[in-house]
Amino acid sequence: MKRFSVIALSVLLFAACSGASDGGASKSSGPVTLTLLAHDSFTPSEGIFDAFTSATGITVNVVRGGDAGELITKAALTAGNPEGDVLWGVDNTLLSRALDADIFTPYETVNLSSMDQSVLRNIPGHEVTPVDTGDVCINYDIAWFKNNNIAPPMTLEALANSTYANLLVVPSPITSSPGLAFFLATISEFGESGWQDYWKSLRKNGVLVVDGWTQAYSTEFSGSTGKGDRPIVVSYSSSPAAEVLFADPPTDVAPTGVAPLTCFGQIEYAGVLRGTQHKAEAQQLIDYLTDLTFQGDLPLTQFVYPVNTKATVPDSFTRYISRPENPLTVDYGVIAKNRAAWLDEWSTIVFK
Repeated sequence: MKRFSVIALSVLLFAACSGASDGGASKSSGPVTLTLLAHDSFTPSEGIFDAFTSATGITVNVVRGGDAGELITKAALTAGNPEGDVLWGVDNTLLSRALDADIFTPYETVNLSSMDQSVLRNIPGHEVTPVDTGDVCINYDIAWFKNNNIAPPMTLEALANSTYANLLVVPSPITSSPGLAFFLATISEFGESGWQDYWKSLRKNGVLVVDGWTQAYSTEFSGSTGKGDRPIVVSYSSSPAAEVLFADPPTDVAPTGVAPLTCFGQIEYAGVLRGTQHKAEAQQLIDYLTDLTFQGDLPLTQFVYPVNTKATVPDSFTRYISRPENPLTVDYGVIAKNRAAWLDEWSTIVFK
């Protein structure tokens, strides 16, 4: 277990004192247990919150609730009377949806000075706090393409080619954050008036749409543990690294590859849920999630990059990752304005 730094301890103790004076004090006395709501892919190291508990006396109970899309839907339905205190897992594709639902209460973490300004561009009011970054990309099963003597697809346009008919599986953009990221990548690539024809081509080419990333990658994809029959999947630029590090038997060769030109840049956030009875303690947890102990744990457990620029990223994480130099993106304001209409149109095209 990593040792919690003296500096971080001081920060937490300061936050505990200052929280009571700024209206963020807990409404209860005695030991506090915070509920951290997270998506199913939230898998930090066992005991990662022990240092936080030792420093503050606050216990953290993690409750997972499906894919990020499902998580935000549930949180929106209970906004103001939340089922937890802090939520981990809203990303830049879902951010406007969460803010429209008024799920969070703003908080400016003490660790902002250790973050690159680029991760703060969509949250001028600090409604949520950046916690990690990554890229959603097309992944492919290297062995399948080698055995079938076919070159893997390197662009989004290639996926609509008959060469790749019935080979692609994607998570739904309605229920999945990586699915939404892929959908937005197609809008970035083909434009607001061109993505519709592209998705009609994917549908004609036999794309399989499933509810979430876990089903797509772990069940339908041929290159992972599920050994499905689809050798192309929407996943992450870091997925090949995960395949190597969790391989059984061990290997130093990634069985999956990434098409960097298909990648969509992703920023993930955590936030204090509006209506929590433990506001001050929840703010302390946000500080911990963005400090070095937790941030240093992210690469080899969540397979994402920390937002704290002082955190160390191990070579074993980066060795198998091909990050895009200029990932696809769609402006936050454009997503906020068009998300609902785009998804309605997408649903009509794919499921008609």
